[in-house]
Amino acid sequence: MKKLYPLITVSLVLYLSITISVTKAMLDPVDFLALQAIRKSLNDLPGSNFFSSWDFTSDPCNFNGVYCVSDRVIALNLGDPTAGSPGLTGHIHPYIGKLSSLIELSIVPGRIIGTLPDTLNQLKNLRFLAISKNFISGDLHYSITELKNLRTIDLSYNQLTGSIPRRIGTFRSLNNLILCHNHLHGSVPPFFTQSLTRVDLKHNKLTGYLLRWTFPSTLQYLSLSGNRLTGPVDRLLARLNRLNYLDLSMNQFTGTIPANLFTFPISDLQLQRNMFTGNLQPLNQVMIGTIDISHNKFYGQISPLFASVQKLYMNHNKFTGKVPESMVANLMSANIQILYLQHNYLSGIQINPMAEIPLSSSVCLQYNCMVPPTHTTCPVSAGTESTRPADQCGSGWHGKGKT
Repeated sequence: MKKLYPLITVSLVLYLSITISVTKAMLDPVDFLALQAIRKSLNDLPGSNFFSSWDFTSDPCNFNGVYCVSDRVIALNLGDPTAGSPGLTGHIHPYIGKLSSLIELSIVPGRIIGTLPDTLNQLKNLRFLAISKNFISGDLHYSITELKNLRTIDLSYNQLTGSIPRRIGTFRSLNNLILCHNHLHGSVPPFFTQSLTRVDLKHNKLTGYLLRWTFPSTLQYLSLSGNRLTGPVDRLLARLNRLNYLDLSMNQFTGTIPANLFTFPISDLQLQRNMFTGNLQPLNQVMIGTIDISHNKFYGQISPLFASVQKLYMNHNKFTGKVPESMVANLMSANIQILYLQHNYLSGIQINPMAEIPLSSSVCLQYNCMVPPTHTTCPVSAGTESTRPADQCGSGWHGKGKT
């Protein structure tokens, strides 16, 4: 009987091999045809060889950028992800909607043209959609409004038009919405999800007011720069106490800034070129690295609680009084790198005429109600006039004159 053991072992191995080969699933025919159609609609740009592995005589699950579970495609990452790679050209074939198990879809920067196919709405399981820095046009209303499971939408740096569908604000799992550098117009819809952490809508043509509940308190990153948004934002901002980045610059926002904003864990605060007003009085020492509130209508004395900010742009406002001594001390010790206070109504600063400002620091005091120290350095935009006319520096002038 001992002589039978090797035969039994060989038979068992043969049986397992046959069983594995039989049970190994082939790609679903619908997914196979969809990949063929997608390949025909896209090509490598010169210098790219992403599609070199797409030989349909072999298993498509081994193609570059194709990931399968069992017999279905679950992820499609089109193009070489290496930074600076040439990318792809062509358009997105409507058959992409037949990949019904797809969870992730991304296309690297390139020259993809045309609209997002309406068939994207058939991808009910899609969680990650990223097609940035291409030439995608059209609007979003028919392509992604049914994709309720999306967690990330990144369609930045394209040529999208139309408005942001309000239905996107109802996606309960949405974490990241990145639609910057497009041609979107209309208002910003309210977002009801409690998982949203990042919104980037900068450089579009958005208009209208932001409601108090437009964004949830879970938000950590908000950029709306370079739009045409209007109205007050104080009640909204007061709620967003998890923000670590905020850019509302180059809009037409009005009203005041809540004092508690300066206590948030923000590293970079950009509020420049709006119509904000009010007397800024932080609650505690401000630990934000960069603050730009230039080109607004803020007034009153500069709070010494801003003395810990490394890069501080307060120019082109209506600030009065003297520059706080603690701010001067931090400037002279190189703890402040940039201090721009030009084009205000400031009346004095205590700097020893013999002291030299550190080379790593830059301070500009031009066009205030004082003679600025001769060793300050200003940007070209500060102009050539060193002081304001005397008749603009009398009592009560600030808040009335032009800045």
